[in-house]
Amino acid sequence: MQAGLRLIDFAAQHGGNEQAEEREPQSVPAVGFFSHPGGRYWLSGQANVIYQGRLPFHSAYQGPNSFRNSAEYKTSLIGTLYTALRPTQSVRYSTDLILDVESAGGRGLSQALGLAGFTDLDVVRNPYLGSAPYLARYEIHQVIGLSAKTTEQTPGPFALATSVPERRVELRIGKLTLPDFFDVNAIGSDSHLQFMNWTVDNNGAWDYAADTRGYTVGGMAEYDDRAWSVRYGIFAMPVVANGIDLDWALSRAHGQNGEFEVRHSLVPNRKGVTRLLFYANRAHMGTYREAVNAFLAGTDKTPTITAHEHFGALKYGFGYNAEQELTAQLRIFGRFGWNEGQHESFAYTEVDQTVDAGADYAGSRWRRPEDKIGLAVVSNAIKRDHQNYLRLGGMGFLLGDGNLNYGRENIVESYYNWHAWRGLFYAVDVQHIANPGYNRDRGPAWVGSVRAHVDF
Repeated sequence: MQAGLRLIDFAAQHGGNEQAEEREPQSVPAVGFFSHPGGRYWLSGQANVIYQGRLPFHSAYQGPNSFRNSAEYKTSLIGTLYTALRPTQSVRYSTDLILDVESAGGRGLSQALGLAGFTDLDVVRNPYLGSAPYLARYEIHQVIGLSAKTTEQTPGPFALATSVPERRVELRIGKLTLPDFFDVNAIGSDSHLQFMNWTVDNNGAWDYAADTRGYTVGGMAEYDDRAWSVRYGIFAMPVVANGIDLDWALSRAHGQNGEFEVRHSLVPNRKGVTRLLFYANRAHMGTYREAVNAFLAGTDKTPTITAHEHFGALKYGFGYNAEQELTAQLRIFGRFGWNEGQHESFAYTEVDQTVDAGADYAGSRWRRPEDKIGLAVVSNAIKRDHQNYLRLGGMGFLLGDGNLNYGRENIVESYYNWHAWRGLFYAVDVQHIANPGYNRDRGPAWVGSVRAHVDF
């Protein structure tokens, strides 16, 4: 499930903070083939290619949804064309019309099955969709200024203005992906220049509304002040778990998401942000316990959660997200996520609780300021009902070994991202997965990756 471009520069997005602005500016090389100064129009693009390989590992048994234990390699490819139009020049009441076209191709290791924290965020879980271009986003973005004082904003494909009111309301409606605006993290959110794992770049316990490509339709509102923001949105859920079709009846199926963000640093003259996220999904979902009970009673031959789905079922959870700059080169981040775990994993991945921490280090000391080294550790878990469902042979949309000797799925990921020239980057990445798919009878697995990325 790829999520496209992430708004990972929180200082640019919200005008930074006063402490950070006191530092002397540093010259950095160009990181795109073309400059994008903002204004009335926006036209840019990106392409991302990830080649991944897996070494053989121990496996006592395998099921239909297992992460395969044989050696394997796969390649994913995603390309996006970003376009936007700003019809007026008003600072206080700015409007952006956004239209993005995308193509996603290739496959993931084991068809992107068998891991809760899968190793490539660019992979679309349904390989039969093909690589034909599709409309990724179409949005109307409206800024309503509430103050005369303005703050600088770095223009981008989702907001073209170079300055915005310091206090403002921003409205968006259309087709979008929630990770563009919720659970953003400057260190762990971008599979194109940073980490690649699903549960490092996103909060794994956040089952956010999306089709199998990662997009949905709906609307959101955001209030921004000098040091804090709050945002809320309601979006369409897929008709079935991991489905490409959305349920347009928002009265019976929808995902509500809210987030509170505080931009406050714990280290003087450095940047820091804390975010608190909640979500509540209503959809045609089943419960693990009901599926298990039907199997134990002899009603079902195997535990089948899709046979026990109910309209209006509620799944909810929350997440914590923090990032902190320690020095000019070193940044750290962390996430925690939890959901109630009784209802089936439906839209993102099979995680009921997650905790991760990591850091990146810029290469300024060896005269390569756009190079980055990153290291992250994530531990994922599922609740007892979910465990029993998999242990008795149940299948989720990602997991199902036919049996389960439960243990937390623990992942370590590291990368080096090399800035070759202007908008061209190369990276090497290594991931170690203990207990793939929460199964102590399998693994550990090693996955290596090579990535090429172009911004133009």
